[in-house]
This record gives sequence, C-alpha cells and structure tokens, in this order.
Amino acid sequence: MTTTWTIAQLDRELADGYVYKVHYRVNATDGTYSAGAYGTVGLDKPDTLVAYKDLTSETVIGWVKAKLIAEDSEAVTKIEATLAASIAEQKTPTVGSGIPWS
Repeated sequence: MTTTWTIAQLDRELADGYVYKVHYRVNATDGTYSAGAYGTVGLDKPDTLVAYKDLTSETVIGWVKAKLIAEDSEAVTKIEATLAASIAEQKTPTVGSGIPWS
C-alpha cells in the first residue's frame, strides 16, 4: 500500500506570509483500491518565518505531521491505519446494504 500526503491549501496573513492553517489530504492505494482523508491543522506563529515563496510541500507536510503528533503521538499512524482498514474493507467487505427483492 502506498500512502501519499499532499497539501490542498494554505491560509496565510498577507502582511508577512505567516501560514496559520494548512488543509491537507492523505491518500492510500494498493493499486486497485483507494481511500482518502482530508483535514486541517492550525499553526502557531513561529519566531522566525519561512518566506511564503520559499515554502515547499515537503516542509509544510512536515509541519502538519509535527502538529498532529504534538496533539496525539499516534495521530499520523492512526490516520494511515484508518485508510489501510478502509482498503481492507473494500477488498473483503464485512457489511452490505440493499434489499433482497427487485
């Protein structure tokens, strides 16, 4: 299974470029089945700002994961495990819906 973290959007202050909120996506796939999650994290203003134009996806993903881990040390693992469980359910369903007649 491949898990990919991406940044969907950054909310920032225009005066200094301080990114105060990050919207992120986490997608997992095994090549056939896929699952995804979307979330946001608020960021505290650091003493030293990275210029907005110098930000990279890798840097911001690092901030997101660090913030999630600071709130719950297992947060990143839990998100990825939830996506893996969703893919497992798609592969071998344990629940269904519908009606038995046409």
